[in-house]
Amino acid sequence: MDISFALTGKGYVIVAADTTAARSIVKMKVDEDKIKVLSPHLLMAFSGEPGDTVQFAEYIERNIRLYQIRNTYALRPPSAASWIRRALADSLRSRRPYAVNLLVGGYDTSTHTPHLYWVDYLGTMTEVPFAAHGYGAYFALSLLDRYHDPEAPLEEGLATLRRCLDEVAKRLVVTPEKYKVKVVDKDGVREVEI
Repeated sequence: MDISFALTGKGYVIVAADTTAARSIVKMKVDEDKIKVLSPHLLMAFSGEPGDTVQFAEYIERNIRLYQIRNTYALRPPSAASWIRRALADSLRSRRPYAVNLLVGGYDTSTHTPHLYWVDYLGTMTEVPFAAHGYGAYFALSLLDRYHDPEAPLEEGLATLRRCLDEVAKRLVVTPEKYKVKVVDKDGVREVEI
């Protein structure tokens, strides 16, 4: 029961994910961070099977860090997203595929543009202005389609995200209590309260 949202704006990407770790009808944890910071200007929200998500996220985090150490510069968001998609597609063709859905967001410091990628467990990837995974997507995608503005300042982007979270709280039967929200822009990754 993972829910994650992301949207782009004028020079930023906002990524939000619920903090609940649950299995079947049992809630095991309410402070799980489902957004992994991969580099100073790149982050990834993950959802899916609990063991797969943590293992795959740590694998991606460490390999992107290794690339940065070996080459003395970080991967740009389009390159990182392509490599992540390839790693997921390769695992799909192995004996132990990862059941992980991802939202990869980053700020490209060379072109000064935000990037957001929607990746599913089958290795399908597309660049999008906004995205959602999980049951919250059923309620939020129509709101994002109506209210998303690619030229909106950060405050307006957070207000659009707040609308999505409120709609999920109002309409979804099993509503998460808390969300963790992170923003990536020219200054790097930071967590914000909403």
